[in-house]
Amino acid sequence: MKTLLRYLMSLQVIVLCIVLFAPIAWMILASFKNRTEITKYPPELFFTPTLENYQHLFTRTDFLENTLNSFYVAGGSTVLGLLLALPAAYAISWHRMTWPATLTLFARMAPGTLFLLPWFIMFSNVGLSGTHAALIITHAVITLPIALWTMLPHFDGLPRELTESAQIDGCSSLKILTLIALPIVMPGLIVAIILSFIFSWNYFLFALALSGISSKTAIVASFNFIGEGVTNWGALMAAATVIALPPIILTFLIQRKLVAGLSFGAVKG
Repeated sequence: MKTLLRYLMSLQVIVLCIVLFAPIAWMILASFKNRTEITKYPPELFFTPTLENYQHLFTRTDFLENTLNSFYVAGGSTVLGLLLALPAAYAISWHRMTWPATLTLFARMAPGTLFLLPWFIMFSNVGLSGTHAALIITHAVITLPIALWTMLPHFDGLPRELTESAQIDGCSSLKILTLIALPIVMPGLIVAIILSFIFSWNYFLFALALSGISSKTAIVASFNFIGEGVTNWGALMAAATVIALPPIILTFLIQRKLVAGLSFGAVKG
């Protein structure tokens, strides 16, 4: 009976891996096919790979600049979100308040279209329309709640005696946060950084409506390959592969700390 259950669990894992990774493998393989091979039915698993799609992507379009814009926006919004979320999470945890954290969820749960018109008018009036700064500020609305709620259980797990001892020794709240609390909750901080970066990197709506020619992100630029009646599937798959690489690489590089940080809240006593 135990052997049967073990085989069933192994089969379940295999099926889950196929469901999760088959579309990714299909995307990567399609990015190395020419146009006729991509649309061929039935599809061919064995083919002669070509770099034509990537050459088109980086030599005939501004996709490299668009990718750099994505790094600027995702990195900037992650930093801005953390700068706001870390002190807030520490204060909320220390004072045992939940309503400020709940308020931040309203911005995350509300539809993105609710913010577009006010933001467009506001940024136009201050001369920031179509700039990187506008996208960084708007994407911080996404990264701040993620970082805040990720860090809350980690700050809740800090011994209050440790903080009180530091206060007795004359440490300010800022020093306690930066020199004592953050090193202890580093696994949670890494999770907050990764999740904030990925959510901002993949967010489409704000970048579509508020970006300009010089600040267009990669995920918005990839839709240029989709036209009425014709789609450049090769370039689109190459663009999708490039867009997917940074989050995947980042996650694999620090996967152990990521798992530790995500599981902290589940096992915290």
